[in-house]
Amino acid sequence: SPQLPDGQDLPLPPVILGELGKDPQNPTICFYGHVDVQPAKKEDGWKTDPYTLTEINGNLYGRGATDNKGPVLAWINAVETFRALKLAMPVNFKFVIEGMEEAGSLGLEKLLEEEKQRFFSDVDYIVISDNLWLSNKKPALTYGSRGNACFFVEVK
Repeated sequence: SPQLPDGQDLPLPPVILGELGKDPQNPTICFYGHVDVQPAKKEDGWKTDPYTLTEINGNLYGRGATDNKGPVLAWINAVETFRALKLAMPVNFKFVIEGMEEAGSLGLEKLLEEEKQRFFSDVDYIVISDNLWLSNKKPALTYGSRGNACFFVEVK
């Protein structure tokens, strides 16, 4: 846990781990997102209180609406839609939702290490749902981000 200048320890907010589905025939996809936000003040240029989600002309404005609460909610809404329509889930879902991303994901690496043989042991794919949109109609597809390294090695 982080320490204040006076030596007081601050507890980290919990990381939410959730899962839905255990069908061995389906791949398991782990969705990552975060719910913490950067600081904001109205005088930074906000037309409304940044911490009150406000609808204006069909658009939602509020701190964290795109980074990253909206994308987190989109995955939850997708699961909710499958269930409401009584459709079979095409994948097993796992979720990692944290509250320290904007401060460097304090504590997340330790949790990942502790859970790699349990919660994460059957994960086939990871979707990092913390990204930008190139326009109102075009999301970005990021195939790499800082801190990640992927390799494919073939030995003959």
